[in-house]
Amino acid sequence: MSENARIYQLPGPRGLDRLDHRPEPLWREVLGHRLRRLRLHRGETLLETAAAAGISPQYLSEIERGRKEPSSEMIAAVAGALDTDLLDLTEQVTAELRRESRAAPLEPTPSRATTQAMLALAA
Repeated sequence: MSENARIYQLPGPRGLDRLDHRPEPLWREVLGHRLRRLRLHRGETLLETAAAAGISPQYLSEIERGRKEPSSEMIAAVAGALDTDLLDLTEQVTAELRRESRAAPLEPTPSRATTQAMLALAA
């Protein structure tokens, strides 16, 4: 993954049932990085890819930078302009998300006994 990607800590479910506390990369940022890599691999400019997808170059730029959360129709249009499909693109993004999640360091996890003691004290 690119050094520009940010990883955010997402809140887990209420209580202590989520013990791994892994920071999660944002889907839109991973998607944007993947789209940019596909576009650059093809040697295309923002203008060329955006025109083929039927969107503005500014909007494509915002998608690539992870600033916009595009609809599935927009993602499919950009994927088609890059000679891929929504399924392949989704699989690529999912694989990157998995790699990032595994690479992210875990915060210390309380032991089962500690968790049970904390729950007992909360009651």
